[in-house]
Amino acid sequence: MVREKYQGVLDLGQTLDIQDGDVKVEDGKLKIWGTAKTQYEKNLLWDAIKAAGGDNPSDIMADIKVADESVYARHTVTSGETLGKIAKHYYGDAMKYKDIFEANTDILKNPDLIHPDQELIIPNL
Repeated sequence: MVREKYQGVLDLGQTLDIQDGDVKVEDGKLKIWGTAKTQYEKNLLWDAIKAAGGDNPSDIMADIKVADESVYARHTVTSGETLGKIAKHYYGDAMKYKDIFEANTDILKNPDLIHPDQELIIPNL
């Protein structure tokens, strides 16, 4: 039953391609572990855990590591995106676009000019 409760978390882990992951049910608790690519992906998993089990669930134990702690996330630009939209998505604040621009000056020369398929670093703030 606990596995079914957190099935959305397990599905998200597969979608995110969590590495070295495993899942066990012991003593009525779901135990999960693995390595997310970035802190952003780890946060997505924790948000899913809280959505299913509340802010302090007692029926799950999760040990999620982060493979690349040097960045918050990596983002591939899609058509129609702006740095402001990307900043709003990751930080909740469109004005943080300046931080994304500064982290990517090796490939960006103008914050108003980004192109689909560019991979941007979303910095830790």
